[in-house]
Parts: sequence; C-alpha cells; structure tokens
Amino acid sequence: MNNRLPSQKIYDNHAGRVSAFTSVEASITVEAAMAVPIFFLAVVCLFYLMEMSAIQTAVRSGVQYAGKELAKEAYVLPAAVPSKLEADIVNAVGADRLNRSIVEGGSSGIRCSNSWMSPSTGICSLTAEYRIRIPIPLLKLPSPSYEIKMKIKGWTGYEKTGFGGDREKTVYVTETGIVYHEDYHCTHLELSIRPVQSADIPELRNEDGGRYYPCEHCGSAGSGAVFITESGNRYHGSLGCSGLKRTIYAVPVSEAAGKGACQRCGK
Repeated sequence: MNNRLPSQKIYDNHAGRVSAFTSVEASITVEAAMAVPIFFLAVVCLFYLMEMSAIQTAVRSGVQYAGKELAKEAYVLPAAVPSKLEADIVNAVGADRLNRSIVEGGSSGIRCSNSWMSPSTGICSLTAEYRIRIPIPLLKLPSPSYEIKMKIKGWTGYEKTGFGGDREKTVYVTETGIVYHEDYHCTHLELSIRPVQSADIPELRNEDGGRYYPCEHCGSAGSGAVFITESGNRYHGSLGCSGLKRTIYAVPVSEAAGKGACQRCGK
C-alpha cells in the first residue's frame, strides 16, 4: 500500500507538466505561422517598390533619348509620331528589360499617343504612359498608371514672333546683365584681365576712377596675387571665378525688352 500512493502522486505531477509545456509550444507555433507570412509579404512589397522606382527612372531616361532624336529630326519632319517615340524609348531602355519588368505588356506597354509638336514653334511635348502590374493575388490592387512628361525644342532654328520688323537688329546680352550691347567686341563683353598684387589694390583704380572691392564669389586672396579688369570694380582670388566669365547670347532687339542700351556701344 505504501508503494502505490507515491506512484499515483508522481504520475499526476508528471502529467501536469506535459500539459503546460505543450500549451506554450502551440502558442509559439501559431504566432510564427502568422508572423512569417507577413514578414515575407513586407519583403516582397519592398522589392516591388524598388522595381517601380527603377522602371520609372529607366523610362524617364528613355523619354529624354526619344526627345533628343525627335529634336534632331524636327527640321525634316515637324511632327511627333507616337510609334517612333515608343520605339526609341524601348530601344533606350531595352526590350528585354521591359519584358522582364512589372510593366503591363512589357516592351509594348509604353504609350506615347498624347505627344505632340507645334509645327510653327518647334516645341515638342512628349508624354509616356504605362501601367504597373502587382502580382499579389491576395491584395487585389488595381494596376497603377504612370505618366512622364517632357518638353523640348526641335532643332529648327529661330522663328521670330511678336513685334519687330522683318530685318530686326541683333544685339548681345549676358545672363545677368541689365543692358544690351550692339557691338560684340564691346569691352564690357570682352574682359581685359590682368594679375596684380593684393597689396596694391588700395592704390589701383578702374577706367572710371572707381576702387576695387573683394569679389562676392571668390573673395580676397590674402597676400597673394589677385585678378582685376579695367571695366570692373571687383578683384578676384581665382582666375576661374564666374565673375571673370561672360556667357553671351545674340538675340533680336525685341527680346531685349526691359534692358537698356550699353552706354559704351549703344546708340
């Protein structure tokens, strides 16, 4: 009788431990079964977001290439042919790349039917449209559409519009200048640059009798050599400073509206 009582007690305790351990294992299994699919779904979504961004960049580059080709051919054919634009975009991106991508229709999924060109001005408006397929059946999301636009001027030369005569005078302007010049060789356009010692700057004067001040872009060069011009009022610490360069444009005088005539070469 003494042998049966401990045997029954040990059996009951052992059965209780097995039941608790089994319950914890089942809980962990259920949580893992729910978390792992969600984790993999998030990873797949991240990959598709990266692919969508890469396709958008590739198609934008293809539109730029197609625009350059259209601009070169605008003089012969002043019209935007959608099929030609689509072929140029596919050629730039790569047909295999598009066929392996998530673009609906692959290389045939690019549409440029809304592109146009103005025969009078040569302005081209390029529009590339495509749709993205999301192959995740559980989400059942509609295919999002993308549109990339770009404008470019055809290489057809300049056609005068607006006011002005048939033989309108050509003048010369700079990017930041407030006057226009009638002489391309005006000294305000052709800078005469010479190096001087910075210690001599306080004693030097420009052709109008004005002093020289430090350039806002390259500043003072300390005790070294600096560069000045006869017509300017700044001294420069670097010969490559933008203040020592001129970008000159030849335009009809009508396009210089709002700018005054140069006192040196204007009449």
